Amino acid sequence: MAVGEVRSRVRIPCARRTVWTVAIDWPGQSEWMLGTTVRVTAGDGRSPGSELLAFTGVGDIGFLDTMRIELWRPPSACTVRHEGKLVRGTGGFTVEPVEESGTDFVWWERFELPAALLPLWLLAKPVVSWGLRRSLRGFARRCLRYARERGDR
Repeated sequence: MAVGEVRSRVRIPCARRTVWTVAIDWPGQSEWMLGTTVRVTAGDGRSPGSELLAFTGVGDIGFLDTMRIELWRPPSACTVRHEGKLVRGTGGFTVEPVEESGTDFVWWERFELPAALLPLWLLAKPVVSWGLRRSLRGFARRCLRYARERGDR
């Protein structure tokens, strides 16, 4: 088994609670996560054991990613276990306060791959990393809109 990893960080000039609230709005992720829609399929989506289903793709072409929340530590961290046929491994995010300048949001994924797919991962990783960085820029914009709508930062 091989491991493929991606990680990206974005600094957001918003309060930690704002960043956390936007991050755990699972259906709202479609507003900023490139080509992905997410929904809660079991549990409340806010506790270990809750299950999520994501579809990533364009139109009807894509793949399903089934996940189970493993770690739930508001407003600091969430970790999920990817349990699908195609996507396996762990992923998550941390919400880290930055003194006087907002919040750092870090999203990471650690994929478990059959060793035979490692060369394919090495080709795909730059595209996946680019998509993650682009998505996190959209996430930052969504946090700013959310804060403006509520009159806080």
